[in-house]
Formats: sequence, structure tokens, C-alpha cells
Amino acid sequence: MIDILIVEDDRELAELLTDFLRDEGYTVSAVDSGERAVQLFEKYGAKLVVLDIGLPDLNGFAVCSKLREKADTPILIVSARTDKEDKLNGFDLGADDYIEKPYDIDILIAKIKGIFKRRYQKNIISANGVTLNLADKTAEIDGKPTELPSKEFDLLALLIENQGKVLKKDYLFNMIWGSDSDSEQQTLHVHINRLRQKLGDDPKNAKRLLTVWGVGYKFV
Repeated sequence: MIDILIVEDDRELAELLTDFLRDEGYTVSAVDSGERAVQLFEKYGAKLVVLDIGLPDLNGFAVCSKLREKADTPILIVSARTDKEDKLNGFDLGADDYIEKPYDIDILIAKIKGIFKRRYQKNIISANGVTLNLADKTAEIDGKPTELPSKEFDLLALLIENQGKVLKKDYLFNMIWGSDSDSEQQTLHVHINRLRQKLGDDPKNAKRLLTVWGVGYKFV
């Protein structure tokens, strides 16, 4: 997974922002179209999306809506469109912040750092009797230490971080194994079954890790 996906059709601005963010230690990819942004996100995921509105094909509002259907990844809109209606539309579609162009790049980077600090520097996540320590990758289920191999841990952490949301099979597979993995999607099914055993879930009457038939899985 990359840290930041920049969606910006102004190539000079995209290159400038990419260079600044890489100097801050982030892994960054930049695309200049909405369709390409959605495709790249589906394949690799991103911890943050910096999104322009005025794109040549699929506009930024449509991109925001599509990404929100897939994950709760933070979305930071940067746009020359300053009307109140545009800002409200962005927030209604799920954007976390809306910054007007031209922007001060130091302010933008400060906002990005703030998002990463609030979202990703949490070491402990917990839900429905499951506690995961993201720092040392240890787990407790119903108060009992439980050993989880790396992929099982990452998969369960991703599901818990999106608790209550249905995550598509393709999305889960690409996030955990990567789109260029030699593994098959059957691997995902195997790992889900192993997690259910450790969670004490009956596949036919699961209480925590649910199958949404034809779509994917969710943790409740």
C-alpha cells in the first residue's frame, strides 16, 4: 500500500507536491485522471488521497464517491473551486478536508501530517472482544492471547479498522497480498476460515466476521 495518492492533472503541481512529500518520507504515486485514480486505488490502496476536482475525465466529486464506496481512507480535496456549494458537496461525499487553491504547501503538508498522526499512529485497535497491538502484532481474543500469522493479523486489522463496512474480496486481496501477488483469491477464503476458527465463529452463523454473499466480508 502506498502512503499518498495524488490525483492532479496539473503535472507541474503534482510533481512539486510529490517531491515535497517524498522528502518528508512518504511513498507517493501521482495520476492525472479520475479513472486512473480509481484503478490504482483498487489495485494498491492508499493511506491518504489528495484529490483535485477539475479532472479531464471523471471529476473529483465522482472519484470521492467511488473511493468512499470502497474504504474509509482519508480524502483531502484541493481545488480552485471555492464556492460554498462545492465545499459542502465534497464533505457530503465523504471528504475529510477541503483546501482552496492556490495553497501554501507548508500548510498542506502540515494537514497531511496531522491526518497521518490522528489516523495511523494508534497502536491499539479493539472491537467486539478482539484487541490488536499494531506495534508488535500481538492479539487477544476474548481476553486470551492468540497467535496470528502476519497475513491473518493484517487481514483482521483491516477488517476491524473498517468495522461495520463491507469490504470487497478484490479490495481485501489487493490490500493484503497485492495485485501482483502470485497467490490466488482462494488464499483469502482460506485465511478468512482460519480467522473464524480463532474467533470462535461458526461460518453458518458468524457473530463477528460475516460473509456478504457475492460481495465480500465485514467485521461487526
